[in-house]
Amino acid sequence: MKKIIPILIALALSACSAMSPAEPTPTPDPLVLQGQQVFNAKCATCHALVPDTIIIGPSLNGIATRAETRVEGQTADEYIQLSILRPGDYLVEGFNNVMITNFSKELTNEDMNALVAFLLTLK
Repeated sequence: MKKIIPILIALALSACSAMSPAEPTPTPDPLVLQGQQVFNAKCATCHALVPDTIIIGPSLNGIATRAETRVEGQTADEYIQLSILRPGDYLVEGFNNVMITNFSKELTNEDMNALVAFLLTLK
């Protein structure tokens, strides 16, 4: 009987822990999801999201982290937005300015904001 009591206690404890509610899955931000769609439609032809993968332009993996420190006094949001609006001003070393100069005209303000929101998730 003494051997059964610890087993029953262990079973009771494991049953209690199994009944704990699971962590809720965060709801994706609709703006970020829209930005991902914009990226896939307009940017993925030239930019990878995989580290060290070059298609035509540099990989954008980790762009949010790098953007925080690229230009002193500029936020990551500002850097990313301006690098889309004026790509020649923000060339990554080793890459030529081959991005379409009027690319930003292909994006609505909403699409631009969504694209920046998505890129800011790439830490």
